Amino acid sequence: MNPTITAAEIARLAGVGRAAVSNWRKRHPDFPTPVSGTAASPEFDLGEIETWLREQGKLPELSRAERLWRHLAAATESPAAALAGVGAQLLSRQRGGKRVAADPAVKPLLPDIDALADELTPSAAFDELWQRFSAPAPGRPWATPDELADLMVRLAAADGGTILDPAAGSGATLRAAVRAGCTEAYGQELDQDLATLATLWLALRGVPGEVEPGDSLRADAFPRRTFDAAVCHPPFGVTTWGHEELSYDPRWQYGGVPPRTEPELAWAQHCLAHLNVGGHAVLLMPPTAAGRRTGRRIRAELLRRGALRAVIALPSGVAAPHGVPLHLWVLRRPAPDAPPPARTLLVDAADGDLAELAPRILATWRAFTAAPDADVEDVGFARAVPVIELLDEEVDLTPARRQPAGGGERTGKQMVRTRERLAAVVRDLPALIPQVTPTPDGATSPAVPVAELARTGALQLLGPVRAARDTDAQSALPVLHARDVIEGTGPSSRGDQPAGEPIQLAPGDVVVPVVARRITARVITDEKAVLGANMYLLRPNPAALDSWFLAGQLRNTANEKQASSLSGTLRFDIRRALVRRLPLEEQRAHGEAFRRLDAFESAMRQAATLGAELLQLTADGLAQGNLRPQEGDR
Repeated sequence: MNPTITAAEIARLAGVGRAAVSNWRKRHPDFPTPVSGTAASPEFDLGEIETWLREQGKLPELSRAERLWRHLAAATESPAAALAGVGAQLLSRQRGGKRVAADPAVKPLLPDIDALADELTPSAAFDELWQRFSAPAPGRPWATPDELADLMVRLAAADGGTILDPAAGSGATLRAAVRAGCTEAYGQELDQDLATLATLWLALRGVPGEVEPGDSLRADAFPRRTFDAAVCHPPFGVTTWGHEELSYDPRWQYGGVPPRTEPELAWAQHCLAHLNVGGHAVLLMPPTAAGRRTGRRIRAELLRRGALRAVIALPSGVAAPHGVPLHLWVLRRPAPDAPPPARTLLVDAADGDLAELAPRILATWRAFTAAPDADVEDVGFARAVPVIELLDEEVDLTPARRQPAGGGERTGKQMVRTRERLAAVVRDLPALIPQVTPTPDGATSPAVPVAELARTGALQLLGPVRAARDTDAQSALPVLHARDVIEGTGPSSRGDQPAGEPIQLAPGDVVVPVVARRITARVITDEKAVLGANMYLLRPNPAALDSWFLAGQLRNTANEKQASSLSGTLRFDIRRALVRRLPLEEQRAHGEAFRRLDAFESAMRQAATLGAELLQLTADGLAQGNLRPQEGDR
């Protein structure tokens, strides 16, 4: 049986939207007919679709690896399982044994698999497919970018020894450990298909080790084994990690059982329990783990015992959730009777690019480990902080809060850099203002309420979402809160968690806070987040309504009177807001003007922030003697 493909998968294959595929079916009588599925969700023969797309010039030339990967992704519900089936074929070929039985989804692709193996070798062929599968993307929280994985492995000193990753995903950190020269690599992963993929990669590379399927916290696959190093990118915010049934687990050696709301601290202690004495573990952590009050007891004990050796703040975007500046925690299993070190290293590398910062981070860490009680300090970047200073009421380990003020040279450079950034923003402001002209004779088009647009299918209206009563409720993705929308910032950790099933935001969505001083609407572009509490979500039908046009119409001051129910701080019923009726092409022209106005507003907000920063830097520099007036200003 030939592989089949849905309309949505055809759209991904051709790099277009689903509406384009629907139009092709209507306008082209030679478009392939469905071979299975239903009228609402038809499925097509993959080979026929590829032939038609290629004849129409709608399918770009692809490498053999890319073409095979697209076949796998389109022909199966589980690309991980399909790739595991391909890996099994490649491994049997590499070992020269009898070909293993092929999965039905993989069997039609065997000639392509053999051709790719002939072209690249079996291990390199699997590498090519694995890279495409594991590339970080929405819905792949287990994907750790190679750049970050390499840094974690180097901090853990994993070369020349054994390593464990208890939340291995598809094996990115173990691959980094192999690149660094580890001798054996082991892991555990809740998703069985991902565990199989990681094990196959190790086998194809000839590296001793395995990745066991299962829950590392609840069902540890290596209960009595220790390793030279450990690396871990744990799932964040999963409060159902097993707090109740693991209350008396022997792994909790540092401050007792972690609170239910501190799953990351459970992973930290799990890694410590699997280290040889003197071995290092490096974990990717959410920044809130460094300062939440519920975790201060365990943080304090990790410091007192000398187990927590460094906290490193990373730039935003290095891994999911991409809007959050994540931290690396470097742990070391102390010898039972060894005196604890007097200092812990805190590195604030949140400002910059990880590729440029990684060598500096590693050099600072190695200088610190060479003299752990020395007063290591790189002003504004790193500081070896006395443990006694960290053991205050909050035990807050956020690096930026423990850095000393910059010296005169740094203040001067920062002031010049801020002044240059402000000048650049101000210089671009005029170009952002859209060119508009008065409407002839003041003619305007009729307007309809949002409720009517929802009734006719022009948009989908969701919300407002209530706040969760359970204060421990957390989403795997960051939450876009009402304050974030009002202040023009990205998704954050502040504000109430939304109740019920999280609503993931998609490009083109328009979100509106229920309560604000003035009506505010934001068009979602690339934010990877879920809808926050007390917010409306309007999801336009792109065939009927332009997102930027809709947002601009909603922000009309007339709608503040039309849709509000309170004075002062207003409460909006967005269903009553009015939107003008315009043809789609005119909507898009208006939408582009509204988009430029939004960029202008964002630039004005940035200019205000930079101006305040420049004012404070200059005032501080003058007051502290680090800056002085130029001759012409005296």
